[in-house]
Amino acid sequence: MTSMKYQERKKALILLVDGTIFHGKSVGNKEGTAFGEVCFNTGMTGYQEIFTDPSYFGQLMVTTNAHIGNYGTMAEEVESESIKIAGLICRNFSYDHSRVSADASLLEFLDKNNLFAISDVDTRALVSYIRDHGAMNAVITTDVDNVAELKKQLAEVPSMEGLELASKVSTKEPYMVGDEKAEFKIAALDIGIKKNILRNFVKRGACIKVFPFDASFEDMAAFNPDGYFISNGPGDPEPLTDAINTAKQMIASGRPVFGICLGHQVIALANGISTYKMHNGHRGINHPIMNLVTGKGEITSQNHGFAINREETEANKEVEITHVHLNDQTVAGMRMKDKDVFSVQYHPEASPGPHDAEYLFDQFFDLIKKAVLI
Repeated sequence: MTSMKYQERKKALILLVDGTIFHGKSVGNKEGTAFGEVCFNTGMTGYQEIFTDPSYFGQLMVTTNAHIGNYGTMAEEVESESIKIAGLICRNFSYDHSRVSADASLLEFLDKNNLFAISDVDTRALVSYIRDHGAMNAVITTDVDNVAELKKQLAEVPSMEGLELASKVSTKEPYMVGDEKAEFKIAALDIGIKKNILRNFVKRGACIKVFPFDASFEDMAAFNPDGYFISNGPGDPEPLTDAINTAKQMIASGRPVFGICLGHQVIALANGISTYKMHNGHRGINHPIMNLVTGKGEITSQNHGFAINREETEANKEVEITHVHLNDQTVAGMRMKDKDVFSVQYHPEASPGPHDAEYLFDQFFDLIKKAVLI
């Protein structure tokens, strides 16, 4: 539904790096331009969490659900302090919302965060094109008469492959979360951490000290933690040489180590397993995972454009695959055989199943409790 106030919206377009163009209109009456890697998320709900997830930094988000904004926004339903996507592309933008508990409309939320968005796009056609041709750089704009210049600017936007983005979203200084007198202490390496991960640690009785992406192991170890955590985050994992070296030292420490998404990839790289950029990546809240240890399936929330090499993982004598993605058989989880170290390529803090994967936090705390007793 379009508010009467926004009946006369500006023409807009999406220009892909291969020259393909899709048309739409501005959300609100705004003029704007935004560059980034265009990708899509298939979730029916959770747009506010998607927009504020640091893992999406630098990406133009196409939402496949036909209606975006219909339930408004709430201040507590964010995964970071600000919107992290580069721009929004949707079919129908809801200017009015119906959720009684909402504290703002999505338009107000976007305006507050200065995010440019376009709607009235044939998202079925766009997603079909991206699915076939892969995620690629693009620009969304109301500057529809300046395509030649936009093509030149778009050609200068760096590819996500080889791009280090953790430094753009990580905390600048260490900070504490939870009760400092809590039973357990966790040192978390922030390469794009989500708030709900920290909430899951706190509710299990932990105090967490969150460290910047380039923190040394010595700084983290000085906190004397019972376990280490490596977070999710954006960009290519291979340029994160500091984080990879820190992960190696975490593993060598003998303390339990848990990694999620980008953290999973960093732990793999610390074990000599390479990563690669996927054709499209996995972004949605209905991804099927098989737990090879229990034989049970899980419905999971995922958001990643890189994956670890399965052949190298299977050949590595130090690790074993614990989870696989049932759509394409990519590695969705692994653990080290002789260390209390494990990781997954999805988000157990999200609730699509709704609680299919929360056991992973309990598993981490079980390892911590065991280590404390030794």
